[in-house]
Amino acid sequence: MDIKKIFENNKEWVQERLSAEPEYFKKLSQGQSPKILYIGCSDSRVSSEELMGVGPGDVFVHRNIANMVPNTDLNSMSVINYAVEHLEVEHVVVCGHYYCGGVKAAMQSSDLGLLNPWLRNIRDVYRIHKEELSLIEDEDERYKKFVELNVQEQCVNVIKTADVQKAIRKRNLSVHGWVFDIHSGKLIDLKIDFDAILENIMEIYRLDD
Repeated sequence: MDIKKIFENNKEWVQERLSAEPEYFKKLSQGQSPKILYIGCSDSRVSSEELMGVGPGDVFVHRNIANMVPNTDLNSMSVINYAVEHLEVEHVVVCGHYYCGGVKAAMQSSDLGLLNPWLRNIRDVYRIHKEELSLIEDEDERYKKFVELNVQEQCVNVIKTADVQKAIRKRNLSVHGWVFDIHSGKLIDLKIDFDAILENIMEIYRLDD
């Protein structure tokens, strides 16, 4: 792609927006009040706003390799804090996608250098669910299930944070686990039972005010 083309595209986009709504950028510059924090994968094939059918200002977005929420990652923790405490989002969504390169890499034993510490977080998910995953003989189906279980575990990591626990108690913040199916373009709600998860983990991870 010619990088100069991007600026041409930007000019066209600005004109389209202004033609439809002359005050569009004035309103956009006045601040943001998104209702959703979206934590997704950095994969170039997955555009968060586009797949949800929303526009600028509707979603606060954080993306990294394999949509991870490690408690030692200050980037992820800062995003959650800002979105939950200051923007007061109503929903936190962790969205993975089938055929995720990060998840695939974590299923292999290759030494990938700098990526190793990050992939270890994903491999820990495999270790936790090894018994369930080992029962799936078809590699493609096991890969897809691993993607789903990784989303579930990252949702658990979201719930472990103090900001989210307080918001759940005080204003009924909700957490969701989704998967984007690249083959069909459909968003899939994993319908994770967070009440059960909360009950199971709160004995250890509950953080009181």
